[in-house]
Amino acid sequence: MRLHISLADDLVAELDRRVGRRRRSAFIAHTVQRALDDEQRWEDIEAALDAIPDSGHEWDDDPAEWVSAQRASDLGRVG
Repeated sequence: MRLHISLADDLVAELDRRVGRRRRSAFIAHTVQRALDDEQRWEDIEAALDAIPDSGHEWDDDPAEWVSAQRASDLGRVG
């Protein structure tokens, strides 16, 4: 899809210097996609906040012991 956007002259000059005139669209599309992915990641992180309560876990008393027990119960890690 074509999209008309306006950019400052100095920004276009820097874009051309870095990627060349013929790669503008690809670079802008890639950069916008990365920015949208980042935004989605932050939305996912914010949605997950407080999903796990601060207490009441089986690891609360001794986290190191809990981790050791988890590792020992994984036959792929025992050797």
